Amino acid sequence: MARPRIAIVTPALAAANNGNWQTAWRWSRMLSAAYRTQILPRWSGEAADLMIALHARRSAESIAAWSAARPSRPLVVVLTGTDLYRDIAVDAAAQRSLALADRLVVLQEQGPRMLAPALRGKTRVVFQSTAARRTLAKTRRHLRALMVGHLRPEKSPETWHKAARILAERDDILLDHIGAPLDEELAAAARATAADCPNYRWLGALDHAQTLKRIQRAHLLVHASRMEGGAHVVLEAVRAGTPVLASRIDGNVGMLGADYAGYFRWGNAAQLAAMLVQCRQGQARADGGLLARMAAQCAARAPLFAPAREAAELRALAAELLGA
Repeated sequence: MARPRIAIVTPALAAANNGNWQTAWRWSRMLSAAYRTQILPRWSGEAADLMIALHARRSAESIAAWSAARPSRPLVVVLTGTDLYRDIAVDAAAQRSLALADRLVVLQEQGPRMLAPALRGKTRVVFQSTAARRTLAKTRRHLRALMVGHLRPEKSPETWHKAARILAERDDILLDHIGAPLDEELAAAARATAADCPNYRWLGALDHAQTLKRIQRAHLLVHASRMEGGAHVVLEAVRAGTPVLASRIDGNVGMLGADYAGYFRWGNAAQLAAMLVQCRQGQARADGGLLARMAAQCAARAPLFAPAREAAELRALAAELLGA
């Protein structure tokens, strides 16, 4: 008996190396044991029994086409950060995608709060995942903090640049940044910060394997975003035993938990810089201070991001919709 087909539509393909692509690729592999899967930038009538579309607005054309051509076949819409925290409030195409979906998927536990009560019943929370990586022993000679995020407004790289300037005289706190120059003004700011601040490095775009190694070696990941649907880089840090300093936004709280110790107010570079100093001070303390507390809290959250958990939830969702 032929296995059912699942089309996974994502506006970002492999060259983008971003969260949407990583999710599509991983889900395709997780579902492939029971289903035939295909990743598409848009749906153009390809044979499939179920469509999973990432991004309510950017995949809206494919979502509408599927609903018109395959009204009896199920549709899942996965909501990204820009969907949840911008587009579904103002964009008619994104709103229509929500209405057409048989199921909505959000990637962190705060996501359903942004949806109308009538939509929450068809909404599922599916945490993304990655394999656990070995936690490395790290020097106490300095603190190395790493931000991973392309230079675009949603990632708030200007907060990182301002923090670097506040800490420019500290040779014991090193600030690295991985990300492609998607916005020239922000790229110019990164170059200027590197020129003015000896402890700041902009490393540009690195491939996924190189980025994972940098996360694994850092004492801290810094995630300063203004909006997120559930950042893959956060869970990659957690699964590598690297604690996270994160902006207090729903997308981060939904990943790390409401009581997490490592939040700073979005855009508040002074608070971020002060917390980096606290973490550096903790390296000299027997109890590890804030750095150790965050590490323990991240370790407690790590099982949420295990591949076996994500795969089981995906397969259950597909089986529910396909009657398998």
